[in-house]
Amino acid sequence: MRHDDSTAETRKLIDLGQAVIKTEADAVSDLLGRIDKNFAEACMLILACKGRTVVTGMGKSGHIGNKIAATLASTGTPAFFVHPGEASHGDLGMITQDDVVIALSNSGETDELLTLLPVIKRLNVPLIALTGNTTSSLAEASTVTLDVGVAKEACPLGLAPTSSTTAALAMGDAMAIALLEKRGFSSDDFARAHPGGTLGRRLLLHVEDIMHTGPDLPKVSETTLLKDALLVMTAKGLGTTAILDDEEHVIGIFTDGDLRRALDNEIDVHKTIIGDVMTRNFKSITREKLAAEALATMEKYKINALPVLDDDTRLIGILNMHDLLRARVL
Repeated sequence: MRHDDSTAETRKLIDLGQAVIKTEADAVSDLLGRIDKNFAEACMLILACKGRTVVTGMGKSGHIGNKIAATLASTGTPAFFVHPGEASHGDLGMITQDDVVIALSNSGETDELLTLLPVIKRLNVPLIALTGNTTSSLAEASTVTLDVGVAKEACPLGLAPTSSTTAALAMGDAMAIALLEKRGFSSDDFARAHPGGTLGRRLLLHVEDIMHTGPDLPKVSETTLLKDALLVMTAKGLGTTAILDDEEHVIGIFTDGDLRRALDNEIDVHKTIIGDVMTRNFKSITREKLAAEALATMEKYKINALPVLDDDTRLIGILNMHDLLRARVL
């Protein structure tokens, strides 16, 4: 392929990709005017629900429904996804009279969904329809209909669900976040729902959960010879030592970085006391702080360890960057 052909092909691919993004962005933008009283009514139905929000959809709508259910569940609204094909073969028993159903179908005429409508009606369960056809069978059977119709699909053939699934996903996100705000769902609530994730660890893990304590703590007095302080640092393996006064208050720290600076100044480690080379203006943290706050302090001041002090500036722990790595706070 000649260079000019390659350049033309690259430009064509870029143009096609940008056209898709613009088409889908327009589809989402068109939803703004549809965040109306129907949207508010759908949210109120879910807020009033004593059971769970059951989301269902077929094909690509099912994939979007699965994600909507997951987002609802992680933001304070108990929810799960039921495949409509499986529902008609026994899983429909998962829906109770205390639940709300959200059904997704762009056409509103998906056979597998329509099969479920008589049972949903018999249970007297509120039905929220997310559809691109507000005169469809699904829309007519619903308690409230949210219009997620699009002017066109991003697929040039108009066949592959693209803009329509993006619009449905955005409407689901809008509901989830509106409900989150209405419930007063906090970052702590979110963390408790995601204890195994990075965000959960950042919001739940405290300094006291991962700090070194007791006999693991390297500490010396300010009159300790530097060579002896280095032996303590090596034995404890934390890359630092705390320096205490006669009343056990922390008055300074000494780190691997301080050692390098001391050696640059040709300090005699056999004759120099630690009090002459320690860092007096040091950073510290308290045990109840989040581990993420410790990480932010370390990154801001480019340090690898923090002494953990009580309210009386006494040493109760030490936290270093390796502890944060092991706890996967980074």
